[in-house]
Amino acid sequence: MMELLQQTALVVKQKRYVEIARRSAETLLGIINRILDLSKIEAGKLELENHEFNLRELVEDLTDMFGEAAIGKGVELACFLPASVPTALVGDAGRLRQILTNLIGNALKFTEQGEVVVSATLIEADAKSAFIQFEVKDTGIGISPSDQGRIFDAFLQADGTTTRRYGGTGLGLSIAKELCEMMGGSISISSEPGVGSIFRFSARFAHQPSGARISENGYRRRDSFRTSAQRSSNQREWLSPERLSRTRGR
Repeated sequence: MMELLQQTALVVKQKRYVEIARRSAETLLGIINRILDLSKIEAGKLELENHEFNLRELVEDLTDMFGEAAIGKGVELACFLPASVPTALVGDAGRLRQILTNLIGNALKFTEQGEVVVSATLIEADAKSAFIQFEVKDTGIGISPSDQGRIFDAFLQADGTTTRRYGGTGLGLSIAKELCEMMGGSISISSEPGVGSIFRFSARFAHQPSGARISENGYRRRDSFRTSAQRSSNQREWLSPERLSRTRGR
């Protein structure tokens, strides 16, 4: 309904109020959906779906989605997928997107300057499946060691000051933890206050039929690296080995 109202003739002040109402409604809907997800998980009623998807497209779409917010904050958002990671996969792409959306959103929220880097690494693979580790690294405010142990508890955040300043329900990471475990993996954090945080999670996905994998291998010839600055042009920047090592070492 808010979208329809925005299409009518409104003065600037009215447009601003409608936009505030729209964002508030989206926030409330997100909270309700997270509570429902948590309820389903606790009741053992949440089931994962299995569909074919392209991992590179999923990660790059998320970079595009968060690109404007990153640019607005003056923070560089980048994604990196090495050629060794299979991208023609079968699994619950929606839940994978949910985990990454939460981690990237948090990273941008708590980072005022510097960068947020999303990457993936192949841990192991056989003829049927691939076990992949994802990493979201930021140069944000960081989390104290005492708070890291409870960061994945439901309805909890690092401290009350964080909640008052940045908002949030404290449900996203708890749900992410449960989803990772349902996908055969886990999630962890490495953080230092004032330096930044690294969230790592793993998940197992099946391979697509061999024909799709052969086609994907033909397309994926080199390690790919994409930044928020490429959002509008939809172009890919290919890293030299020297620049790649510098990026991964930060």
